[in-house]
Amino acid sequence: MELGMIGLGRMGGNMALRLINGGHRVVVYDQSAAAIKDLVKQGASGASSMPDLLKQLAKPRAVWVMVPAGEPTENTVNAVAAAASPGDVIIEGGNSNYKDSMRRAAAVKQRGLFYLDAGTSGGIWGLQEGYCLMVGGEKEAFQRVEPVFRTLAPAVDRGYGYVGPSGAGHFVKMVHNGIEYGLMQSYAEGFELMAAKKDLALDLAQVAEMWRYGSVVRSWLLDLTAAALRENPKLDNIMAYVEDSGEGRWTVQESVDLGVPLPVIALSLQARFRSRQDQPFAARLLAALRQQFGGHAVKKAP
Repeated sequence: MELGMIGLGRMGGNMALRLINGGHRVVVYDQSAAAIKDLVKQGASGASSMPDLLKQLAKPRAVWVMVPAGEPTENTVNAVAAAASPGDVIIEGGNSNYKDSMRRAAAVKQRGLFYLDAGTSGGIWGLQEGYCLMVGGEKEAFQRVEPVFRTLAPAVDRGYGYVGPSGAGHFVKMVHNGIEYGLMQSYAEGFELMAAKKDLALDLAQVAEMWRYGSVVRSWLLDLTAAALRENPKLDNIMAYVEDSGEGRWTVQESVDLGVPLPVIALSLQARFRSRQDQPFAARLLAALRQQFGGHAVKKAP
């Protein structure tokens, strides 16, 4: 099958390479000429512009957009839609808000185009392990390009699926990332507790490796925990500063809108916010209050 790929960052480039290795013809375009050149060396067809990419594909065409969420995705989707023909399929695989995906799907439908929102999980390991793909949109479009999803997935019979109408793919991916926040926070807290028990001198890398086999907490995230601790047991030179992609925030906001309690996910998001603060005001106020009512000593900043 033919596919146009726009956006050749590390994840997009790995996806294109997996498709090439799977026997698909892939036409690639990116703002980086070097990224295009690298994939052409590995079997892709390069495009000099977005219209050139579409020109190289047989109708009806399928174009996968893999650029950062927000304005970059909005601009790219609009540009593809303006140059596409009725019957073409736009697949959007970034971390977009599902409401934006629903809006975009309705807009391109007016042009006779199909829009699939493909929640994509797998990160930089997708080339080796395959990607989990959660796809929303019109089922007719999904079935037409299913060979692409099948090739990108971990196996032909697992790791991908059609989950519902427009927006469903990115909604499911949003919840997936919220769960990821909670799992990561739980591992981090458990290992912090073991690190604090100095008198037992626990080898955290050994514990993580041991838990990978047979334990009820084994998972791919634990595999990555074991790898991180094996490479850097004391996590030297790593700042305790954790960013968020935005999907955790959307998950928590959705829980508020629907009245569905998500205490673990909400607290894990708050922990990320806290990690970015140097001498947070609330903690300093707590120290000041203890001094006010009990005369407790406070530590003064240098």
